[in-house]
Amino acid sequence: MEISTIGLDLAKNVFQVHGISATGEVVIRKALRRSQMLPFFEKLPPCLVGAEACGTSHHWARELTKLGHEVRLMPAAYVKPYVKRGKNDAADAEAICEAVTRQTMRFVPVKSREQQAALSLHRVRSLLIKQRTQLVNMMRSVLAELGIAIPVGIVKALQMAREIVDRESRLDLPTEATNVVAMLAEQLLQLHVQLRKLDLRLAALQRSDDRARRLATIPGIGPIGATALAASVTDPTQFASGRQFAAWLGLTPRQSSSGGKERLGRITKMGDRYLRQLLIVGATALVRYAKEKPSTVDPRFVALLARKPARVASVAIANKMARIAWAVMARGGVFERGHAPVLAAA
Repeated sequence: MEISTIGLDLAKNVFQVHGISATGEVVIRKALRRSQMLPFFEKLPPCLVGAEACGTSHHWARELTKLGHEVRLMPAAYVKPYVKRGKNDAADAEAICEAVTRQTMRFVPVKSREQQAALSLHRVRSLLIKQRTQLVNMMRSVLAELGIAIPVGIVKALQMAREIVDRESRLDLPTEATNVVAMLAEQLLQLHVQLRKLDLRLAALQRSDDRARRLATIPGIGPIGATALAASVTDPTQFASGRQFAAWLGLTPRQSSSGGKERLGRITKMGDRYLRQLLIVGATALVRYAKEKPSTVDPRFVALLARKPARVASVAIANKMARIAWAVMARGGVFERGHAPVLAAA
């Protein structure tokens, strides 16, 4: 019997295949080594291949698409309910095969190599920021134990590190402590230089990408946020509206409604954590501008800040920014202050 649908459980070296016919009968259950993957699918006629979205899924989706197959990626959380009993590769592949045929299933668009390369810059930048924070905290703690306090802020910490490396500081420290602090300060400055290089590369990427250039016109979204959104959202038209896009990012309240009573809680925090973090950081900057220079931001943000606490206002503004970003990506154009949507004729 001809295989019509395949559930593919991805792994590093051993892949599990579960194939069924058009009538739903199981045709094949097989484990494949990495070297056997492409030769196996080359021999098959074009069919529907389902897989869980993971780190390597986009690579395999591109390769299988070249062979003529239709590949659909699904969030792992949406596949798990279809696992009947137990947890092994064969059961996972069977669940994937069943889930990919569901009419209500949601799929993840396949990213290109260029998009994944752009996202790798963001991942490395996020890692270096964490390492820089660790070094600053360690340097602060070592000096604090010896009675020296570094002023609050990364700028002050970098200034202190430069003075220590250039031997311009006059810290009265024991010899061993001086060597340790000098080592930390040197590593901190090296990390900061690498971060500056990444920021420059992301700024150049933002200037060269049309979608990122248009996203950067939105207040609160800079080169970092614009390039992250452009690389992460492959197909903005998969979302029916900006509200759905904001919900995908986890910026909408969690519902616990029943019996006709609506109960809304905190935001769901679902979806891409990095994108949500960038939007909230940008919204926090707008909140600060609304407090210091109200004329530079949208009057609605100033009014919202007068009614709600700053943190609540930041999340609400981030939700609004997400909706605007979807409109810019899905409909084209740039952000226009005071834009009024055109109402459809009755």
